[in-house]
Amino acid sequence: MATLDELLVRSSRTFAVGIGILPEPLRGEITVAYLLLRVSDYLEDNQEIEDVEKVALLDSWGRVLAGREDRPALLERLREAREDTPDALVARNAAAVLEGLDGLAPDAREVLVRRVGESSAGMARWVARGSVFETEADLDDYMHEVAGRVGHLLTELFARRLSGLAEGRDRMMALGREFGLALQTVNVIRGLHEDRDRGWVYVPTEFIPGRGTRPSELFEPGNREAAMSVLGRLVRKAERHLAAARAYIRMIPRRHHGVRLFCMLPLFFAVRTLALSRGNPDVLERETKMTRREVIAVTRNARLLGFSNRWMDWYCRRLAAEA
Repeated sequence: MATLDELLVRSSRTFAVGIGILPEPLRGEITVAYLLLRVSDYLEDNQEIEDVEKVALLDSWGRVLAGREDRPALLERLREAREDTPDALVARNAAAVLEGLDGLAPDAREVLVRRVGESSAGMARWVARGSVFETEADLDDYMHEVAGRVGHLLTELFARRLSGLAEGRDRMMALGREFGLALQTVNVIRGLHEDRDRGWVYVPTEFIPGRGTRPSELFEPGNREAAMSVLGRLVRKAERHLAAARAYIRMIPRRHHGVRLFCMLPLFFAVRTLALSRGNPDVLERETKMTRREVIAVTRNARLLGFSNRWMDWYCRRLAAEA
């Protein structure tokens, strides 16, 4: 059975870097939270299970987390995950993740159980509903369930563990949701080509000019102009949410440097990914992402200068402007 740290690195090296910067006990708590959410993601996104069973398994996962259902049956089902994906890897090792949850302090365990359970229930609702996004509000509702609630989870943990955040907690909760929506919108852009292949297109119908084209038709050669218009709207949407993400980080005192870095790294990666995606038709055919060299450079610069809010704003502008 893999250790939690091994699962973290094997499921996302990028997030592993950010989580590794955190002080304890946040590092352990957020490691477990991340891995629990990867199990939820597997149950929502996998292509092995029919939607009806996905809904049932997501509901079962929530009950297991809350201690209202015994674990063995669900864990056995998760061990059957066959996909060669990071989510499936974590699902196969869900027993170790639940052991990690059991070892957390009671207050952190309560936050994780409640917030991951809420997110899983929201995923189940959307699996049952299907990939129909008529309006931006529909897309935001979906993204709230899979990412906005993660912003709430993290903010609750930060407020419990860090001094100087209690007074601004309510505003941070709202901004944390926006932070989650920002990162998820970037994920939508990065995954446009891949999600199309599994039948989910995270594009509101109202984003399509003229309203004569369905989201599933955007990738046809004759609809390239409409697809690029949609891409532009998604990029602008992500940029609006990222402004809230910067405001969120500014509320974290400089003395909590590791936590600021944990939040800054996905912000910077998102800003750079948007710069690479803006007006780029390749996004419709393949994943557009930062190079390994860029990731290393951004991480190094953030470690050195991430204590400064002014520098953070300047660096975001620089990453957005680079060709």
